[in-house]
Amino acid sequence: NVCAVDVKANNRFNYLFGGLIFNFIFESTNANNAIRTSKYNIFTFLPLNLFEQFRRLANAYFLFLLILQMIPQVSSLSWFTTAVPLAIVLSITAAKDASDDINRHKCDKQVNNREVEVLIDGELKKEKWMDVQVGDIIKLENNEFVTADLLLLSSSEPLNLVYVETPPNNCLDKFKGTLTVNGQAYSLDNDRVLLRGCTLRNTEWCFGLVLFGGPDTKLMQNCGKTVFKRTSIDHLMNILVLAIFGFLATMCAILSICNAIWEANEGSAFTMFLPREPGVSGSLSSFLTFWSYVIVLNTVVPISLYVSVEIIRLGNSFFIDWDRKMYYPKNNTPAQARTTTLNEELGQIKYIFSDKTGTLTQNIMTFNKCSINGKAYGKQVDFSWNQLADSKFIFHDHSLVETVREGNPEAHAFFRLLALCHTVMPEEKKEGELIYQAQSPDEGALVTAARNFGFVFRSRTPESITVIEMGRKVVYELVAVLDFNNIRKRMSVIVRSPKGKTTLYCKGADTIIYERLHPSCSNLMKVTTDHLNMYAGDGLRTLVLAFKNLEENYMEEWRKRHNEASTAMEGREERLEELYEEIEKDMTLLGATAVEDKLQDGVPQTIEQLAKADIKIWVLTGDKQETAENIGYSCNILREEMNEVFIVAANTAGGVFLKPIEKERQQLPITMLFPRTNTSAKEEKYCRLELLRTVCMCQTVICCRVTPLQKAQVVQLVKKYKQAVTLAIGDGANDVSMIKAAHIGVGISGQEGMQAVLSSDFSFAQFRYLERLLLVHGRWSYLRMCKFLRYFFYKNFTFTFVHFWYAFFCGFSAQTVYDEWFITLYNTVYTSLPVLALSLFDQDVNDRWSFQHPQLYAPGQQNLYFSKKAFVNLTVLSCYSSLVLFFVPWAAIHDTVRDDGKDIADYQSFALFAQTCLLIVVSIQMCLDTYHWTAVNNLFIWGSLAAYFAVTFTMYSNGIFVILPSAFPFVGTERNTLNLPNVWLTIVLTSLLCILPVVAYRFISMQIRPTINDKVVQEVRHRARKELPPTPSLRRPVRRVSTRRSGYAFSHSKGYGDLVTSQRFLMMRPVKSQAMQFSHIAPTES
Repeated sequence: NVCAVDVKANNRFNYLFGGLIFNFIFESTNANNAIRTSKYNIFTFLPLNLFEQFRRLANAYFLFLLILQMIPQVSSLSWFTTAVPLAIVLSITAAKDASDDINRHKCDKQVNNREVEVLIDGELKKEKWMDVQVGDIIKLENNEFVTADLLLLSSSEPLNLVYVETPPNNCLDKFKGTLTVNGQAYSLDNDRVLLRGCTLRNTEWCFGLVLFGGPDTKLMQNCGKTVFKRTSIDHLMNILVLAIFGFLATMCAILSICNAIWEANEGSAFTMFLPREPGVSGSLSSFLTFWSYVIVLNTVVPISLYVSVEIIRLGNSFFIDWDRKMYYPKNNTPAQARTTTLNEELGQIKYIFSDKTGTLTQNIMTFNKCSINGKAYGKQVDFSWNQLADSKFIFHDHSLVETVREGNPEAHAFFRLLALCHTVMPEEKKEGELIYQAQSPDEGALVTAARNFGFVFRSRTPESITVIEMGRKVVYELVAVLDFNNIRKRMSVIVRSPKGKTTLYCKGADTIIYERLHPSCSNLMKVTTDHLNMYAGDGLRTLVLAFKNLEENYMEEWRKRHNEASTAMEGREERLEELYEEIEKDMTLLGATAVEDKLQDGVPQTIEQLAKADIKIWVLTGDKQETAENIGYSCNILREEMNEVFIVAANTAGGVFLKPIEKERQQLPITMLFPRTNTSAKEEKYCRLELLRTVCMCQTVICCRVTPLQKAQVVQLVKKYKQAVTLAIGDGANDVSMIKAAHIGVGISGQEGMQAVLSSDFSFAQFRYLERLLLVHGRWSYLRMCKFLRYFFYKNFTFTFVHFWYAFFCGFSAQTVYDEWFITLYNTVYTSLPVLALSLFDQDVNDRWSFQHPQLYAPGQQNLYFSKKAFVNLTVLSCYSSLVLFFVPWAAIHDTVRDDGKDIADYQSFALFAQTCLLIVVSIQMCLDTYHWTAVNNLFIWGSLAAYFAVTFTMYSNGIFVILPSAFPFVGTERNTLNLPNVWLTIVLTSLLCILPVVAYRFISMQIRPTINDKVVQEVRHRARKELPPTPSLRRPVRRVSTRRSGYAFSHSKGYGDLVTSQRFLMMRPVKSQAMQFSHIAPTES
């Protein structure tokens, strides 16, 4: 967004504010600030929703069938057999869409009707948000939402600071503009703007000028459509549905050809009492028969499949939301299924990509050890001597306290650097009660350490930093801040002491700082390196500190060039980088810090369980290789049985190729760590697949020093070429791209705010809950969905194939074998609720056994429960069952008479006979597939059978026939058929013939080739009989191994230094774990 601030903004008024007159012009497509996120209104809902629903292939297909059924020459079925199920499906979907859109309308109305004070004709007047215009000046008060994108003019805070809770969207960081006041131009960027969606915090009031309103605001412009993720089962179902369409067309073609043959050979004999309609020849009759069978056999395409799938997924999502074992009481954070379409995919995960900081660790940093002028420190200390100390801070070395109190110059310089070189903001509500608001836990830990050792960072202004040094107040002039970014990996400040001495203080990664040290520091660097290796061996995050005294003449000249570069509209970043490189050289080494980031509870045990489930865990981190390796041992990613750690670190494609190939020849179970290599794009293209091939043979992979974009690229590489289901888990904004790239994205609501959570599909508070999400909820969801699909296709195919066999006995006339009302209610009433109960409540074993046997997760990874092979098998079973269900009842009543000598082999009796056998057989099959019986299962299964007989006796009764004789022609059929013993004996025989082969096959399979599920289920039943609980799994001690190198990863964000030096500040406030930002602009610069 670019705005030119030159002339009048709107016709309300010109502004007189702060003694300055402003005239503005903006290009905006919206005159007001109203927003609309809803999709429909009362007039467009019906047409738009129906249009969206009929874009689905299945719905469009059944609409086409309904039209065919309106043609008398084609249809042998009444229109309601398709219209009723279609109407039910459309109504359920429409009700869901309407409910969602009503909620959107409520949210829109609530937001648009909020009130804000607008400056009109010199007075503050209440206006609704929707009526705010571009160019208005508005007043915001504490805890109010920001109305629109505003240019901050003034606030109640000293130095016009404004604290805001920011929207967690990392796409809102670009804004350029120019403000011209009294002929002088000022650059505008994103840090001078308050964005819509922010909340004002700890600020009594502020004034702002509306730059963009409504849909033009940055927040609304970035609310694009989220990429819709589909599961592997979704993709498979689409393929199968297309195959079913082809199969349906094949069956209809076969029957139409048979109709033509039958008409030519046998049809003429029936024309005496069934004459053809005028103009209908044998070929035309065959053509019409094709479409008639498309209608009759339409149930082979499941009309309610997609609606049922959505209901099942929604129900299983609620189980995740309601799981109290995934609730974190410390932060009052429950687990949340933010997406309801991916549940069964949780049971098929093969690769997990995890961030380290804040995901495996707590992201709560503690200052543990340090190295000052070649001496290492790190033992417990009592800070009661310091009244301004933080009571929560613990350090373990009394000698360091004595060194500081004795006035050691190197120790003083060390902690002075920590107190000055940062972007932390202090808050002091009461005397002596300092609260530091840091953009990263690392920053907070280091400044707190300096505070406890007597160098207390007290306050800052855009031009100065105030520090209490050993009880003495010292105010430093802040000359410049050389900001951090991912390339620099360091931060520097230039300050001038009260005595006029100008000094540059720098902190950063060891490899970066070492390159910029003066040659005289070589001996000290060797000693410090040994300390860094020791700290990294303990899994600590390390940082190197250095300083440089600057000549005043040089500093004045450098400062002028810095000011020119910082205000340049083009090439600003490149020019600043050159100046930073120029001044940050020949520095003097002070020492190093070591900060501990503790593991979260249960991380090693969770990783061990997931590894037993054959889930590959890759850690993608910005840390150095050595730190990542030691954290790997701490959390059981690297384990004792792994022969060795294999490191890929090269700057050429050849180097990347060589080591994997050499190691591969040894055929060892290995672990691979590979830092980011400096290969060119062309080389990377050639080595990517080779590296992936080798990496995937490793038990564990840790990627070090990777950027957020590279995290996503690693995920996409595996996702694309391995054809495996991936899951990415992280807690910060730098994990968002990785989370979006994976099949499943999991966000942890941690110390870095809610960025990852709001981009995720599932969220919770602790990494250990991932075990329950996958091994329990994921496995159950996959098992239930597969059972649903197998049973759903089985009952529909069996139902349809009976029509196919009946065609050979009705002259291929497209007559239905069942009663039309049974056809209408079969999928919507008689078989819908039982399969939903199965799909929501079934479980082969409970959660304790799922944890006891993580190997139960393997079938989902291998797609054993539902695949193309499983689909073919159930099709064959359906074909066999339909043969039994048609020919056994047909043979049983063929040429059969009642006890009174009357014939019962009529069409209506056979229809009732066949449909009763069908419903009983599919219900028994349901019972065989049910592992976990609940009251709901019993109610739905037996209730559906009871409903069938109740409806049948009602519809076949004399009373209904008298009311609508044409709609209910089967009057008295149930009394004449179901009261015969041989009918019930035939039903029993049919059921046995359909079920016994299934039971026998399962029994033989369990004896010859039992699966892990079979073994566990047998063990569960054995222990249940003896009332034995599951055997608790044994946890072996976690191995901590020290290596010899150091590592540190910044968790800063770029841009904070510019805010400090240009009178614009950004700080983090812990309000409901969300980030807080503040901007600043002085009235004189406005």
